[in-house]
Amino acid sequence: MRTTMLKLMISAAAIMAVHGGAVAGDTPWLLRARAIHLSPADKSDPIAGVGAADRIGVSSKNIAEVDISYFFTPNLAAELVLTYPQKHDVTLDGVKIGTFKHLPPTLLAQYHFMPDAAMHPYLGAGINYTTMSRVDILGGSVGLDHASWGLALQAGADFKISPNWTFNIDVKKVRIRSDVTSAGATISHIKVDPLLFALGLGYRF
Repeated sequence: MRTTMLKLMISAAAIMAVHGGAVAGDTPWLLRARAIHLSPADKSDPIAGVGAADRIGVSSKNIAEVDISYFFTPNLAAELVLTYPQKHDVTLDGVKIGTFKHLPPTLLAQYHFMPDAAMHPYLGAGINYTTMSRVDILGGSVGLDHASWGLALQAGADFKISPNWTFNIDVKKVRIRSDVTSAGATISHIKVDPLLFALGLGYRF
């Protein structure tokens, strides 16, 4: 399942590249750079055999992101969101117990309202694939799943600065979850499920 979905994401990106310039209009591509505040839901199941009060959390994070959109029509677009591996602290009842890194590329289909207006909003929905690596929790005695698949929802608006440049405001909700394991047994289930607030600049070409 994971391999199949990853192939679908790669194939969608390839289709975007192959069909560049195939729609009406001279500028079907939009490249953005965003600054993002990632705020996890910070929820987890109680740790098995320990107690309902003991829960694992994940720290919030400010990150940089680059995304590229291709407009199939003035209203319909696909957006591929990319960043670099992000390091998060892991806490137990507010006390740091380790770290891990995650890489969360996301592919979204968007509908843009009033695309010719100076300010136009959009809505998007798609899929997120997050890989988790360099897990170092309690000296390696606690692990996380290698990957997570989940739904991503998006709302935002572009404000035209010039014919090519835009200012962007964007909010996403992404489903990222993982089993927490120790000695081969699942001891909890963590729900990162972050809300991402973003500001950025875009260039249409």
